[in-house]
Amino acid sequence: MAGRRAQPGSAPPRPAAPHPRPASRAFPQHCCPRDAERPPSPRSPLMPGCELPVGTCPDMCPAAERAQREREHRLHRLEVVPGCRQYPPRADPQRAVKEYSRPAAGKPRPPPSQLRPPSVLLATVRYLAGEVAESADIARAEVASFVADRLRAVRLDLALQGAGDAEAAVVLEAALATLLAVVARLGPDAARGPADPVLLQAQVQEGFGSLRRCYARGAGPHPRQPAFQGLFLLYNLGSVEALHEVLQLPAALRACPPLRKALAVDAAFREGNAARLFRLLQTLPYLPSCAVQCHVGHARREALARFARAFSTPKGQTLPLGFMVNLLALDGLREARDLCQAHGLPLDGEERVVFLRGRYVEEGLPPASTCKVLVESKLRGRTLEEVVMAEEEDEGADRPGSPA
Repeated sequence: MAGRRAQPGSAPPRPAAPHPRPASRAFPQHCCPRDAERPPSPRSPLMPGCELPVGTCPDMCPAAERAQREREHRLHRLEVVPGCRQYPPRADPQRAVKEYSRPAAGKPRPPPSQLRPPSVLLATVRYLAGEVAESADIARAEVASFVADRLRAVRLDLALQGAGDAEAAVVLEAALATLLAVVARLGPDAARGPADPVLLQAQVQEGFGSLRRCYARGAGPHPRQPAFQGLFLLYNLGSVEALHEVLQLPAALRACPPLRKALAVDAAFREGNAARLFRLLQTLPYLPSCAVQCHVGHARREALARFARAFSTPKGQTLPLGFMVNLLALDGLREARDLCQAHGLPLDGEERVVFLRGRYVEEGLPPASTCKVLVESKLRGRTLEEVVMAEEEDEGADRPGSPA
């Protein structure tokens, strides 16, 4: 009983032993928020009978916000008039994009004139993908930070108005595809830029959450749903929660080629089958490759660890680096050498690695990769805008000769 006292001279009761924690894997944890952690549907009315308005703002950024940010010197350099030398710089109506502003408790909802309708939101996403994301004279980390913030504002505008599910899904799909591609382009030196990887990861998960809740409401059709459900699984590769959610989808949806391919990749990843995993990864189109890129380094590390356990001897056993390049879809011999040396494995000349017992080590995160073979080469001359707006053409069918 809770109020019972211990007898004098008796030993105090021992506290219950804590449950052992499961050993954590070396793979990145892209946690899928449970339903209880997700915000309520943005389209849910606050009061019975309440109807959300439809936005009427014709510009990517409302005129009032442009003027305010111009006065407060809060314009990004991507939003000012090109070649403008005056101070403060003037906003360019054709380049300024509405920034994200967290809704405050008790603050009235913005009027329709401050909300962009779905057609303007889609044009905004197209601009971000076609113009901003392709900026060659600005660091990619700065581009990613700008694009992620403006896409967050796109999702908020969409949530605050009564858009139909079909047109909302089109906007959310384009926004998520743009964000995935921009994040994948960050490169190895992104940690030194203004982009916060943790925040960007949270934004991607938020984008998946908004889109999948839109799908779950049932109003369609959503022709790109199989592709984006597959992207969700690939981005959360190895996650039990993500796999469970995908397996709850209707059988007809799970039978679509993009989702079948994503399930095959997830299975190979879980099994530690590096040969099958990287064969499958090489057959993925561009957007799925962007989604899975964050797991490539850990999958390569796991494969190298298996090599070390299998081949290491006291005197050392060599393996051609070219074999590793082909098996792990590396960008060349130089990247193979960097991978081996980052894990303490000595080299025999320029083209062979030596597996010596006790030399393999894992320190910190796996070395970053440019992923030219697995990601960048998949563009095949197309612009990001073309990929973002029409990726379903590549997703709809398996390529000849691809692994099942």
